[in-house]
Amino acid sequence: MKAKEIRGVPSQKKGGFHNTESVKEFDNSEMAVQQFAVLKNRFFCVNEWKGYCGDHFADFKLYDSSGNYVDRAPVRGDFIRIDTPGPGSLEAGFDWVRITNISNDYTKEDEFENISMTCHPAKEPGKSYKKYIAHFYSSGATSTFMISRGSNYIKAAVYGRNETANIEANFIDMIRNYLIALGGMMGISKIQWKILTDALLDV
Repeated sequence: MKAKEIRGVPSQKKGGFHNTESVKEFDNSEMAVQQFAVLKNRFFCVNEWKGYCGDHFADFKLYDSSGNYVDRAPVRGDFIRIDTPGPGSLEAGFDWVRITNISNDYTKEDEFENISMTCHPAKEPGKSYKKYIAHFYSSGATSTFMISRGSNYIKAAVYGRNETANIEANFIDMIRNYLIALGGMMGISKIQWKILTDALLDV
């Protein structure tokens, strides 16, 4: 399987990748428009993602560029704190990503709306003294969250690109990062992302 070339998703250059997609079809375009409005609201409620997915899913919380918890729609430059199942990072206790791009665009001629949000692994915000990125993937990895609407369907997707283990870390975290990253590249993370994309469409 090859990494899909999708507008708004970084190109795959090295490491692991995944294309995780869920689609819900309707009998008419009016229903697709109505349900996409609900999907859009869920998509931008990052703090509620765990509630949609259940207790065994990672917990996502939104923070601003200074490291303050916020309960609003995400903007470019915000951070997302991820509490993954299992042991957390010694560097920060959690994994962190920074939102580097949010766009409202089109990917194909038959899609009428398309919203994407791309994130990179990052250091813990507001802690300039922190030495290492607080994530099991290296800084070159990306996760692009995307929702779109066609004439009679809505779609939620997560596209992972350039997923390599973060070895720029203390020894214990380096081992943790390698093991989690290896599991992710073997498909475990795709299972988690599929739970999210399915849950977002459960409207």
